[in-house]
Amino acid sequence: MTPIITLTTDWGLRDHYAGVVKGAILSRLPDARIVDISHIIQPYNVKQASFILRNAFTSFPAGTIHIVGINTEESDQTPHIALEYDGHYFIGTDNGIFTLMFDKHPEKIVELDIPQETGFFTFSTRDRFVKAAVMLASGSTIEELGSLRTDLKALISMKAQASGNSLSGRVIYIDNYGNVFLNISLSELEDNGITRKFSINIKGRRHLINQLRKAYGDVPEGEIAVIASTTGYIEIAINRGNASSLLGLKIDEVVLIEY
Repeated sequence: MTPIITLTTDWGLRDHYAGVVKGAILSRLPDARIVDISHIIQPYNVKQASFILRNAFTSFPAGTIHIVGINTEESDQTPHIALEYDGHYFIGTDNGIFTLMFDKHPEKIVELDIPQETGFFTFSTRDRFVKAAVMLASGSTIEELGSLRTDLKALISMKAQASGNSLSGRVIYIDNYGNVFLNISLSELEDNGITRKFSINIKGRRHLINQLRKAYGDVPEGEIAVIASTTGYIEIAINRGNASSLLGLKIDEVVLIEY
């Protein structure tokens, strides 16, 4: 099977970084299939990256190798690691992104001890992560990349909180259309008895919602739709509009669902 290697980074599209890393992979593994998940993560934003990669990696076949080039500077507190999770391999920096991304503990974690390809320490994705990815793609076991470890750096994601007749959530992601994703799942709504009419309270202003929708076009243009999205989280959208801008919502802001 042709090895698949994905790239998720905060490099942007203007600079040479993505091209250099692809060239480094192909120089060592000419038959590799390289897939860009995203290169326009906000710089150092591991929360944004974790949401994107969490919702992307499961669409790839087992055995796919995911290089994560977000905030890659190595230190004693943030070592370079490789891990195995649900049949996929991930290579990156232990800066909290993986605890945000996964629902359970990875099957295997190793701290990389393979040497860098150069004496520079500002481009770890090219100089170390590529080497680790090619080793995995060429048949090396994950244990051959470094020493086994059991823990990951924890970044605790805020959980939705139920109180009385309301469920308090936070904005965890805003997509390119301005659609707003909350840290509230459909199962949490159902567990709290929210199945029909409810209100969303945004900064003290209530918006009555008749029901969860399946598509943006289920409401007239310009109206709010609350959707159980494909990400598993509740999404607030405005049909043909920008919900984030029009409702004044930013990352980490609180939204109350009242019923």
